[in-house]
Amino acid sequence: MTPRRLLSGFAAAALSISLAACSSDEETDTESTTAAEETAGEDTGDGGDTTDGDTAEADAFPVTIEHAFGSTTIEEKPERVATVAWNNHEVPLALGVVPVGMERVSWGDDDDNGMLPWVEEALAELGGETPELFDATDGIPFEKVANTNPDVILAAYSGLTQEEYDQLSQIAPVVAYPELAWGTSLEDTILVNSKALGLEEEGQQLVEELDAEIAAALENHPSLEGTKPVFAFIDNSDMSKIGVYTALDPRQGFLLDNGFGTASILDESADAETFYVEVSAENPEAFDDVDFLIAYGSNDPAENESSLEAWQGDALLSRIPAIAEGRVVFLGNGPLAAAANSSPLSVAWGIDDYFSLFEEALN
Repeated sequence: MTPRRLLSGFAAAALSISLAACSSDEETDTESTTAAEETAGEDTGDGGDTTDGDTAEADAFPVTIEHAFGSTTIEEKPERVATVAWNNHEVPLALGVVPVGMERVSWGDDDDNGMLPWVEEALAELGGETPELFDATDGIPFEKVANTNPDVILAAYSGLTQEEYDQLSQIAPVVAYPELAWGTSLEDTILVNSKALGLEEEGQQLVEELDAEIAAALENHPSLEGTKPVFAFIDNSDMSKIGVYTALDPRQGFLLDNGFGTASILDESADAETFYVEVSAENPEAFDDVDFLIAYGSNDPAENESSLEAWQGDALLSRIPAIAEGRVVFLGNGPLAAAANSSPLSVAWGIDDYFSLFEEALN
């Protein structure tokens, strides 16, 4: 199966399911990579001849990618792909390539296996083995990454520091974020990482297919058209300030890129070169035109109700219309909450449920 057919087939399979809710250091994942290549139709075939697709991908190299730390040149098509940070592993998976290593997920994981459900489904679709899962609780485990013997390390969506970038670059060429740490959009994450794999055309196709899926989901929720949501964080132990995810953050940026309106508070924070700002609760009128707030909260509805009641009982927060009228979306901390940071594979898995929560808050 070609990457194009795999992409379309996987999206269709993901849409058909309900939208509800390691190997050792010495072992390598050559078998999983080979299985993925065979499934994607990218192997050399029974006779050992390369396909036209392989030739085209090889001809794309060398590739030079500009990023926040300079530029990275990848001399030839990478066969062993490692990723660090959030979402980057989903690009090769969506394009038919199983990474040899990727970061273990803890937040949003519903079965404690280190992977989100849509990633598990992609691996099953490809027939690949589970990659080496890097535990980054205490930072990037550089030795673990090195042990996977990667040809390239994808980190287009990440918060790499210069020091981390330099250390990873001693292992393999590193594809870092274009400009802002944790500020790479879904589209750019796909396009940058796919270019590094020699699959730029397939990456563009993936972007177009995701755009179509998102547009279809919005058509199913017409009441959302033109609404102005804001992704926010309020600490119940200190309600004197409100955290706001700016337009540079992919969670908020995803909504703005797909037809949602821009609340005034986002315009006011437009000059901030960061993905997150704090706004004093003494300025509640800054949120007057916000149609609904999106917060993480708890998986327990009672706890979320308690939080909302606390905010509504606060002298300042209660002056924000969305809070006073209960127009708050609590995502919890499960897979759907993780899908709010939209990624190549999570869109088909959860976009309709995500938008349904918005409608519930409005109504």
